[in-house]
Parts: sequence; C-alpha cells; structure tokens
Amino acid sequence: MPETIPEGSIGLVKSSTFHFDQPLALACGETLEAYELVYETYGELNSARDNAVLVCHALSGTHHLAGYYSLEDRKPGWWENLVGPGKVIDTNRFYVVGVNNLGGCHGSTGPKSINPETNKPYGPAFPIVTVADWVESQSRLAQKLGIDQWAAVIGGSLGGMQVLQWSIDYPDRLRHAIVIAASSKLTAQNIAFNEVARQAIRTDPAFHDGHYYEYDTIPERGLRIARMLGHLTYLSDDIMAEKFGRDLRQESINFDYGIEFQVESYLRYQADSFVGTFDANTYLLMTKALDYFDPAASSGGNLSAVLAQATADFFVLSFTSDWRFSPQRSHEIIRALHDNDLNVSYAEIKSHHGHDAFLLPLPQYLSVLGAYMERIASECKK
Repeated sequence: MPETIPEGSIGLVKSSTFHFDQPLALACGETLEAYELVYETYGELNSARDNAVLVCHALSGTHHLAGYYSLEDRKPGWWENLVGPGKVIDTNRFYVVGVNNLGGCHGSTGPKSINPETNKPYGPAFPIVTVADWVESQSRLAQKLGIDQWAAVIGGSLGGMQVLQWSIDYPDRLRHAIVIAASSKLTAQNIAFNEVARQAIRTDPAFHDGHYYEYDTIPERGLRIARMLGHLTYLSDDIMAEKFGRDLRQESINFDYGIEFQVESYLRYQADSFVGTFDANTYLLMTKALDYFDPAASSGGNLSAVLAQATADFFVLSFTSDWRFSPQRSHEIIRALHDNDLNVSYAEIKSHHGHDAFLLPLPQYLSVLGAYMERIASECKK
C-alpha cells in the first residue's frame, strides 16, 4: 500500500451516487421504476462545458477509474495507467466521468440491491440489461451533471461496445468516439466462452438458482472457474509462455492434482482474488449483455446502415495479439464507418499481451492515444 500517493496519480478520490425516480424502460420489456448509479469524476468541467469525457468500463470494471480511496488503499482505479494529471486522459484538461453500469455490483442498482416489491435482494429477478440500456442510463446521468455533449466517449472491450452504441443512439451528444479492443458483435466462439463461464456458476450447488444471498453463501467454485476461463481468453499464448512457460513451483513433479505449474498458481490466485469482490449474478448479466450486443441486427446485419446515424469522429484501436477481439473485428467497424464517409483514425498496436493490452501502459499505445486526446483537448474551450 502507498505510504504517500504515487507521483502522477489523481490522488485521493471518492464516489458519488445519483438516485433516479424516472422509470427506465429496458430492452427486455421490463421497467426499473427507480434506480441508482454510482460514479466518480476527476478534473473540472470548464465554463463552456465542452471538456467532459465519459469512460465506459468492461465486464469486471467499475466506476473507479483512477486514484485511491485512502492512503491504506492497496489498489488504484483500473485505468490508473491512463487517467490522471498529465496522463493520456489528462485530468488537468478534461472532466472525466466513470459510471458503474446498471446490474453492477459496486454500488449501482443491480442483483444485490433491495427489490422494493419484496424488500429482499433482487437476485435472479433483476432484469437482463443491455448495452443500449446502459447508454440510456448514462445519458440521463450526463444531463444531471450538466453535460449536453461529451468531448469524447471512450471504452475498451465491452466499454468499446458502449461507445459504438452511444454514437448510434445519441449521435449529437459526443464529438469523438474512441473504440478500443472491441467488436460490433461477439463471434460464436466468444459466446461459447461466456456460456461455459455461466454454466460453471449456475451449476455450483451454492448458487441456489441465483438466490444465494438468502442462504448467506457465495457460489465460489463457479465464480473461480469462470474467472480462470475468462482470464485465459484475455492473455495471449506468447505472454503466457513468457510469464510462466512450463515452470514448476518446485524442482520436480509430484504426480498428484495439486498446484505444480506456475501458470496453475497464477490462475488460482486470479480466481481467489475475484471471489468476494464480484457478484455471481452480475457476472451472468454482464456476459449476457456482451452476447446480445449486435446493433446491426436492427438493419438485417448491415453495420454500415446502422452507423449511418453516427456523426462523431472515430478513433479505433486494436492489438495484434488480441484473439478475443482481434484486429479483424476492428477492421469491420472501420469499413462500416468509411461507408458513411465519417472521419476515422485507426491504430493497430503491436503487443504480445493479448486482450488485456488495453489496460497496460504500452509505449506505442500511450503515444497514439495521447496524440488523439491532445487533439480533442485543443478543440475544447479554456
């Protein structure tokens, strides 16, 4: 834990909560009569209110983008590498907003929240939410914050899908769309990975059909397997070979089923650290939102047609070793944007870190994204 806040960090931060009484009609057909969104802001909104940047989080991300909650806090926000004073997303120049999505487990209304109709946690009764539902709720929060138009909406992975949805649903309310390591829809292979993870959770005896809160238990086994599987898809073969190879924890094998290889130890550590910090019902919801995302479905699969509504300038980034959301998926987005004569910049970052590369301070990544953010900052009024 830091005895002092590391140089370059935004420092100590705190989250806020906004309660909405305006009903939210969801894509699934259900309605949330009231809900709460937890969010964090960094930097200052300028007098012209044109320097606001929304950062959308990925599956296991949160509203906590940067900084520390206390001097005893062991872990900064998940994008500490990029968000802060003088960093790529410069909080000296931008007013940065992070939101915990609906259905989340870090403060926003979700399965762990109390259902006013039963006075018990929603659990599996919490409705399925979609990327479009998240964008609608984020739009309402922006209005409460006095932001009519975002200078940029940015996101990686599932966050990048939210950026695409923003550009379609509210084209006049963002000037720049930055889509990182994302796709316009999941491949069958990706949907399959998500289903295996969900089955691991749902078949855990401690899951109790999603009512595990009432049994004062957690489907730990299922969550651990889901996290291990997910983590495998975030890393490339090269980075796993570099980090672990076939290294043993001890000098010889034991001929049993204990932890013998370093990679086994790593995966179990990741799984153990995930359990207790993430809710199983939320994991199910988030993976379903990933599966359902396909904005082109409304146009018979024609992505160019649905992106005809977009007006923002786009910056699309991919990573060479990302096999979960490969550069080919970014190329599909770019072609659809070009079909509509939109301004598009693209960078394919050389990296052997796999999908997780979008979280890391890779020099080429920081350079190209930093240059684009500088362009956005120069357009904002002082």
